[in-house]
Amino acid sequence: MDTLLVLPILIPLVTAALAILAWRQRRAQQALAIVGALGLLAAAVSLVVVVAGEGIQATSIGSWPAPYGISLVADLFSATMVLVAAVVGLGVAVYSVGSLDPAREAFGYYALVHILLMGVCGAFLTGDVFNLYVWFEVMLIASFMLVALGAERPQLQAALKYVVLNLIASAMLLTGVGLLYGAAGTLNMAHLARVIPEALSDALATSISILFLTAFGIKAAVFPLFFWLPATYHTPPVAVSALFAGLLTKVGVYALLRVFTLLFPDVARSASGLFLVIAGCTMVAGVFGAMVQKGFRRLLSFHIISQVGYMVIGLGLLTRAGVAAAIYYIVHHILVKTNLFFVSGVANAELGTFTLSGLGGLYRARPGLAILFLIPALSLAGIPPLSGFVGKLGLVVAGVESREYAIVAVTLGVGLLTLFSMSKVWAQVFWEPPPGGAQPSGAYSRALLLGPVVVFAAATVALGLLAEPAFSLALRAADQLLAPNDYIEAVLP
Repeated sequence: MDTLLVLPILIPLVTAALAILAWRQRRAQQALAIVGALGLLAAAVSLVVVVAGEGIQATSIGSWPAPYGISLVADLFSATMVLVAAVVGLGVAVYSVGSLDPAREAFGYYALVHILLMGVCGAFLTGDVFNLYVWFEVMLIASFMLVALGAERPQLQAALKYVVLNLIASAMLLTGVGLLYGAAGTLNMAHLARVIPEALSDALATSISILFLTAFGIKAAVFPLFFWLPATYHTPPVAVSALFAGLLTKVGVYALLRVFTLLFPDVARSASGLFLVIAGCTMVAGVFGAMVQKGFRRLLSFHIISQVGYMVIGLGLLTRAGVAAAIYYIVHHILVKTNLFFVSGVANAELGTFTLSGLGGLYRARPGLAILFLIPALSLAGIPPLSGFVGKLGLVVAGVESREYAIVAVTLGVGLLTLFSMSKVWAQVFWEPPPGGAQPSGAYSRALLLGPVVVFAAATVALGLLAEPAFSLALRAADQLLAPNDYIEAVLP
């Protein structure tokens, strides 16, 4: 069982090392990337099955018992996030083989992708606040290299903004970790949950939680800390954009939910109104930003911001139904947003541009691609019976039960605006004739580009149609977050 907790970190690490050893062998690196992603997926599925059947799993590295050793912990929330990260990793690996240029592959691209996946899985599984910071830094280094890989001018400009803002967030996180250790004498999250009520005054706990909120808020791209994201995500290759869009901000949201339900539940309850304001402003700012964009990927980048707001609603409500809906919505959004970036890459391969005004006519030329776009686009807008409808319905019901009618109204309004902006993309990219008589190039027929799009679209439909078992799992995960005694006892028996 201990091995099962380590595998989601170990497999990407070994894959990255082997890819570096195969530095000059492009085909070998591609094969390693896909095989490593398949191995990670198998480990993630096994982990979810064990946690769902046997309860929360925990281990300490190096035979040092908690709270002194490095702890790895998997509850339903973290195990589910590892599983979705593995799905995204496999999709990106396949898509990269079909889309990435040899020059970037030659500079360690596949190794960097797996190092990023290692950091993501480490952040989901760590039971230690300091190691949460460490895994964020692993992600930052790998993501910075992926943004800058190719050294094109827009990439370097975006990479500079990206790394500066994230270093500020890292500095604030490390400051909060230092203050927490100085006051509580431990950094194990389960141990902190026991000692914080006695070791920290209300003022100190609030101050440290604000540092965590700001640091994780920057990484999650919540209002007003989101401006780095749309300046960055449209510059690297599409496979990198899809990887970032699916995973990076969700790690920030995961950290917010984990820290404020486990370490600072009293602060979370007293600041519920603040979280709801942040959620509402994030949703509105993101969707309005998306509506005025003229580039396919920039529009999708602003929608990432908007959709993060939906996830923060769960933290603002802090009820079983609200947190469960947020967990379900995170999974839905990872699948949908990754797929929309994949589709944007196929459209670019067909007509040679990401500018909406330069695209057109793909409905007539590629009707299958048009349908594959509609599935994630309508799910993003919350149209039944797709997964986005189930997630938004869960948040609306939870908001009504909590009598938070303002955030319910914002949720419904932003959903309509999302549908409007997706209709804009549909009209310009698929329905209107292509400008200047441009004809698709035939890239749509390449299986390595089409395969991930089909699989992610099918997953979106399945998540909507199988909403009852999926939401039941989310409810169990919410119970573990809101009543963390099982988590604490798994780490500190």
